[in-house]
Parts: sequence; structure tokens; C-alpha cells
Amino acid sequence: MVINTGSRTDIPAYYSDWFYNRIREGYVLVRNPYYHTQVTRYRLSPDVVDAIVFCTKNPEPMISRLMRLAAFDMFWFVTVTPYGKEIEPYVPDKERVLASFRKMSSLVGRERISWRYDPVFVTEAYSVAVHIQEFQKMAEVLKGYTKQCVVSFIDLYEKTKRNFPGIRSVTGREQECLIDTFSKIAKENKMQMHLCCEDASLVRENVDADGCLSKAVMEKALGCRLDVPNQKAAREACSCLLGADIGAYNTCGHGCLYCYANYDRKVVEKNRKHHDAKSPLLTGNIHEDDIIKQASQKSWRNGQMNIFDIIEYTMGEYE
Repeated sequence: MVINTGSRTDIPAYYSDWFYNRIREGYVLVRNPYYHTQVTRYRLSPDVVDAIVFCTKNPEPMISRLMRLAAFDMFWFVTVTPYGKEIEPYVPDKERVLASFRKMSSLVGRERISWRYDPVFVTEAYSVAVHIQEFQKMAEVLKGYTKQCVVSFIDLYEKTKRNFPGIRSVTGREQECLIDTFSKIAKENKMQMHLCCEDASLVRENVDADGCLSKAVMEKALGCRLDVPNQKAAREACSCLLGADIGAYNTCGHGCLYCYANYDRKVVEKNRKHHDAKSPLLTGNIHEDDIIKQASQKSWRNGQMNIFDIIEYTMGEYE
């Protein structure tokens, strides 16, 4: 199975001490965001966890202690966008994040780290031309450090519209122009582009709509076949292996205007005050009326690769 850390908050950026404590103790508790007395217990053991997936805008706090995760396989998504502090007020400077990306890549391998350039939105300050220019710069910096790039366009959730007044959807024409150009830039820099929950009409050379963490992506990263059971998708039209998230909504400190996971800044600050690095829960502690259930966990690894899998994997390492 896969443990996901990044659909609800940014654990590497803000809760790395807590995470390493959970690894040391071998389990984590996750409160159901919709039924608060329901709590799921996950074992954090490599015999049942095939990979831990991280999604972050700042991997730096994890890097110095990464050897503590040596028993686990990992996959990293690092988001780097062109937006300034007026959009992403507490995200570190881009140069610093890009440097951390390159360092993380050297530790985990370029097959196991992906650059996310999302969500893409278009404004006067961040025009189509600006996106193309910035994407080109970042792709050149990350060339040789990743083989993947994930792109998606902004989704106008109610929380997003409230926190980001005036934002609009990206038009079909703008999407096609951006993907056409991004795909060429990505190919020049030896990256495969994956669309995240976008229309299949945008698929073209070097661009697929199979998802950011599809079964195929994970198999190539791990170097083995996976027997993945049928499971409910994390999002509609999403086939990625992003269930079993151990984070919590309304806890990410980046303050990005486009964020779907935060209600508002006041709620986030309130929840962060209840964080205890020694608690098995990301925020707060267990209550008397909580119902704790052990998650059903088993490895998905098939353990078998045929000769064509081995050749493809080996050739990929030397591209």
C-alpha cells in the first residue's frame, strides 16, 4: 500500500518533527475530516507500506534526517511555481526550493521525484507568456534531476473563490497554448508531462492524462509490479494511488490564495496551535469518545518483473 502525506497539508514543510516521531513509533492516527470521532490507525512499517508519498513546497526540513527513512521507498512531489508572495505568502524563495529539489533528487533518485507546476492560473501579472518564460527557466534548472513534470489548471472551489477574489478559470485556448509549449520544453529537458485531472483533449506528444501517481508511475519508481486492489479514487476522474492520507485539512502554513485544503488563515492558526509533535495525531489528541480502527494494510508488491520491464527500467536510468 501507499501512505500519502500531501493532499491535505504540507507535512515536510511544517510537521517534519512529528512525522519522524511517527516513523520511530511505527504508527500514526488519522482523524476522519468529516466524522471527527472516527480515527484510523496506520502501521508505518516497510512490510506493509510499499512507498511513502510526499507532496511539498519546501522539502528542506526533511533532508538532513532522510536516512531515518532508509527502510522505506519514497516518492516526492515538489511544487515550484512562478507566483510571488502576494499569492504564496509563506512559501520560501524559488531559488531555495529549486536547490532543495536538486539535493533531494540526488538522495532519492530522479525516478522518485516529480516537479509540480500547478495550479496554473492566468492573470495580468501571470500571463500565458510569463508562464512559458518561467516554465522554461525552471525546467532548465531541473534538467537531469527529474524525469516528470505534473501540470494542472486551477479549480474554482468555493474556498478558492472566497480566498482568491477575482480569479477565473483558464480558457480552453489558453490551456492548449500552454500545454503545447510546455510539452516541447519538457521534452527538451527530458521530462514526461502528466496532466492532473485535466481533459483528455490536452493529451499530445510527451503529455498524458494518466495521472501524477498512476500505477505505472509507481511501478517504474519502485522497479516492480504492483497488484493494486480496486479502491475509491481520491478525486473524481483520478486514478492515482493517493488514498491513505495522514494529513489534516486547515493546517498548512503556506497561506496560498488558491489552496483547496484551507478554509481561512484564522482556522489554520487555531489548528496549528493544537499541534503536538509527540501526539499520534497531526493536531490535537485522542478523546474518550473516539473510535479507533486499524486500517487494512498489505503490500501490493508482486515482486516479479519480466525481461522487458528490466530493460525498460535500466534504459530509463541512463537516458
